[in-house]
Amino acid sequence: MAEWTIEERLKIWAKAQTCMPNDPAEWRKDQCGAWINWNQYGNRNSEYGWEIDHIKPESKGGEDIVSNARPLQWFNNASRLNGRLTCAVTANGVHNKKEE
Repeated sequence: MAEWTIEERLKIWAKAQTCMPNDPAEWRKDQCGAWINWNQYGNRNSEYGWEIDHIKPESKGGEDIVSNARPLQWFNNASRLNGRLTCAVTANGVHNKKEE
């Protein structure tokens, strides 16, 4: 697992969708539409926690580089199946919900 610098994390964070009028430095949505909060990086105890996902998994030759990384709500990252993003969590208003 990569140890991302703050500069790399900021570049990866910038890939997430901004949602005005929320402050884009604090709040964004991941590729699945789930809310993520900058201050909750690495926090699996928060519904807004997020992690850095390898688009092409390391197990399939993906590299630890910004261009191969994206921000995902932590449960979305943990729920990938065979390297595929399944969007287990999406936004429901100002909260996130698990898809059924």
